[in-house]
Amino acid sequence: MCLNNQKQWGVTNLRLAFPKQDKMLFKDLNFRYEKGEKILMLGPSGCGKSTLLQVLSGLIPSSITYPMRAENQSIPKSCGFIFQDPDTQFCMPYIDEEIAFVLENRKIQRDEMPRLIQYYLDQVGLQLQNTHQLIRKLSGGMKQRLAIASILALEPEVLFLDEPTALLDPEGTEKLWQTVRQIGKERTLVIVEHKIDHVLDFIDRVVLFNEKGEIFADGPKKETLERFQDKLDEYGIWHPGIWATYEKQQTSVQLVSEKPILILDHFKVMRQKKIKFQTERMTIYRGDWVAVIGENGAGKSTLIEGIMQLLKTKGKINWSFTHSEAHTQFVFQNPEYQFVTDSVRDELGFSLKLNKINDEEIKRRVDEALSRFALIDQQHQHPFQLSIGQKRRLSVASALISHPDVLILDEPTFGQDARNTFALLDLFQQLRQNGTTLIMVTHEMEIVRRFATRIITIKDGRVIENDATSGMRVKSSGDHLDQNEQIIF
Repeated sequence: MCLNNQKQWGVTNLRLAFPKQDKMLFKDLNFRYEKGEKILMLGPSGCGKSTLLQVLSGLIPSSITYPMRAENQSIPKSCGFIFQDPDTQFCMPYIDEEIAFVLENRKIQRDEMPRLIQYYLDQVGLQLQNTHQLIRKLSGGMKQRLAIASILALEPEVLFLDEPTALLDPEGTEKLWQTVRQIGKERTLVIVEHKIDHVLDFIDRVVLFNEKGEIFADGPKKETLERFQDKLDEYGIWHPGIWATYEKQQTSVQLVSEKPILILDHFKVMRQKKIKFQTERMTIYRGDWVAVIGENGAGKSTLIEGIMQLLKTKGKINWSFTHSEAHTQFVFQNPEYQFVTDSVRDELGFSLKLNKINDEEIKRRVDEALSRFALIDQQHQHPFQLSIGQKRRLSVASALISHPDVLILDEPTFGQDARNTFALLDLFQQLRQNGTTLIMVTHEMEIVRRFATRIITIKDGRVIENDATSGMRVKSSGDHLDQNEQIIF
């Protein structure tokens, strides 16, 4: 039964399971919330936070069909849902048309639309000289503000936000939450978010989930976070100060080889026949942990996609080995771009089968990866049915299973809880100490400060800083590759 109560909503005795799963994600779960509340949901990656958000908003089962039963599912009469990836919710190609589409559904008169379009853009701080421009040309932060503006055009009484800053740089993250704080004053907010430092000042209630999808705490934010801090650590849930409690184990001095593994020479990367990144020279050394940082739209992903020849390039890419998939692996920002099979287990074994590894060795490596990346319970699920964090872990595991010499990653920790983030970082550090070179695009400055041996800062498609971190590397006698090792694309 679905009710449109004006002051209280929620779900009673919810039972829900994913297809092909023996276990239920939720078993008799109850959740209620009232008009005007500002609620933050915290829990381990894959515990069902995003799924519950979709149930509360009515996306499940009205738009997304899962085996589900509930005694009561009370949904707000007017609500808006903000996804992690704004591109998933755009319906039109142009900015003004996206908001106009919403206004048309509200039966707003055409002559009123220009004023209202500008009004909603102003509300989210999206200042544009021309509103009739292509959405795909906006940066990630601008896209997310537009997504919120289009939702505000619905005039919703409740906003559901599912990690809306997962793909944003620190500045974009701060600006987006300032926007939410402002437009949420008179609205009900239900939020799933890992970057909680930005939301704690305006939320009033915290709901904590364990890894089984059960609510183990629900109450005022200060009391709940303080009382259950041991559980937050146990379940790997982000909380203020958790980086301070995380101590990286070092058993040896972490030096970088003086021998280059990659040199870019007069290197340019093209998108739609336009130069989107260029550098005269860039050198990466064996064992480097390179952090590529910069604002959304600066050209970070363009650089690494160019290195992998996924985009058209000019100039030289000089590797110290015969470049092949066995030597270099790439992890996309969107994990779904690289999934090619119908199950997690098959996905992990796919590249090994292509390389004609024997079945016994494939099974050993896949079993090891399932255990290491906490995907045993999901091994028979379709990759697209995983949570964002699980998809990310699968994409990293699939890249690592062939033991590459160079691992190139685009935002590998977004959508991850603290436990899985730290496990990934420890694994990357172990790989680096064994000689693997890491090139990582990231917005997480704690990772940059604690792990990077080289920081490359990009702005407007150019390198503005390229610095080795102190005490982490051996000075090179020169940027050169032995002629018998050089390969040019």
